Amino acid sequence: MRERVAAAAGTLAAVATRFGVSVSFVTKLRQRQRVRGSVAALPHRGGPPPHLAAAGQQLLVACLRQQPDATLDELRVWLAAVGSPAVSKFTLGRAVQRLGGRRQKSTCLPPNVTPNG
Repeated sequence: MRERVAAAAGTLAAVATRFGVSVSFVTKLRQRQRVRGSVAALPHRGGPPPHLAAAGQQLLVACLRQQPDATLDELRVWLAAVGSPAVSKFTLGRAVQRLGGRRQKSTCLPPNVTPNG
């Protein structure tokens, strides 16, 4: 569709209406064709760098091997003690899931109580 929009003759508004796209899309597409010579999509830029870098993940793996039943708070304390940058509990939880670790339940939750009925 990019090629058809770029090759279409007419005003920006007319081309946008004909193909059901926005005027800014047509403008950017024509500009991309002028500058790059192609209307192909730009490659994905990769996103932001991970908060827990490869070195931190290796430390996390070592900690999980030593103490596989550690809670996320315990893992955060341990990582901070060995010099890893501070990460949120949620970031650490996602990293543990990616590494194949299991989620540990907190031991301070009250037991389930069923009402007398």
